[in-house]
Parts: sequence; structure tokens; C-alpha cells
Amino acid sequence: MKNLLFTFIIGLFSVAANAQTTPKKAEPAKAVKNQVVEIACGECQFKMKGKDCELAVRIDGKAYFVDGKNIDDFGDAHGEHGFCNAVSKAEVTGEIVNNRFKATSIKLLLKKS
Repeated sequence: MKNLLFTFIIGLFSVAANAQTTPKKAEPAKAVKNQVVEIACGECQFKMKGKDCELAVRIDGKAYFVDGKNIDDFGDAHGEHGFCNAVSKAEVTGEIVNNRFKATSIKLLLKKS
């Protein structure tokens, strides 16, 4: 009985160790072309965890930090209607890679007040 219990416990540890060391597959990139999305500061408006005010877009209900454009490329982010104070609409093209939006173009459409 002790040998069976010992073998069972060792088996559990082996399975747990294997699960922790198996690399996760990278998700394939998702292309986004001329899609209208919400755009704002990820930290201030979308409540994302980050180190500083950073541009983000919300695509199909999920927010992504943006690579390729800066939060101040569209004006003062901390101004009255800036991205830290308001959510706007934009037409974007790029791709989602590793939970980030790699922007090739962002066209600001409308700012909410």
C-alpha cells in the first residue's frame, strides 16, 4: 500500500513539473484592416496595468497597448480632450501580436467630450 501511494505521489509531481515547463504556443497574429475602434490612454481610460500613460486601442471589446504610435502623436494626452481624459474613435490597420497592437495606420475619427 505504501509503494502504491508513493508511486501515485511521484506521478503527480511528474505531471505538475511537466505542465510548468511545457512552453506555451505563441498565438498567431490577427490582422486588423480599416476597423473602427476606441482609442485612449490604456491606464487612464481602459484601466490597463502599465508603467506610464500609454496609447491603447479597444478592438472587439479587448484593450491592447499600441506599438508604432505614441500617445502624444495626436496632441497633448493630458489636454482637456486628450487620450488620458477622453475615449475617442479611430480607424486602424495593423495586427495583434503577443497581446499588443502593431499599428501601421491610425486615423483619428471623432473625439468624445
